[in-house]
Amino acid sequence: MGDVTTLGGEEGSGKVRIEGLNTLARTMRKAGEDLADMKDANVRAAAIVVARAAAIAPRRSGRLAATLRTSRVAGRARVMGGRANVPYGPPIHWGWQARGITADPFISIAAQDTESQWLPQYLDDVQKALDKVEGA
Repeated sequence: MGDVTTLGGEEGSGKVRIEGLNTLARTMRKAGEDLADMKDANVRAAAIVVARAAAIAPRRSGRLAATLRTSRVAGRARVMGGRANVPYGPPIHWGWQARGITADPFISIAAQDTESQWLPQYLDDVQKALDKVEGA
């Protein structure tokens, strides 16, 4: 199977499987291309999710929503929440049963809510990357 581009949690919770992404990355490396195009595509997709996640993030002080950001990597679109001074981001999203914290998968929900926005753009970016490899 292809690479898994993660925008959220388990199946049905924002995980998207992109068939052939590993092959694309290998082919691009072999063709001498760097993966900057895919990094940009991943950031664009994740930025759409971040905007929605910030709007629906659970709020007490607003600090968690303010920490939502993308990560510029080639292998996946990544949305992160929390920092050293806001360490409760992952436990809020995924839950922490031992501490009685119920999961609030707002990032996964945001990925699902915005899929019709980011998926067509992402697929277009993948096609553009493939076209560059084919022409190399």
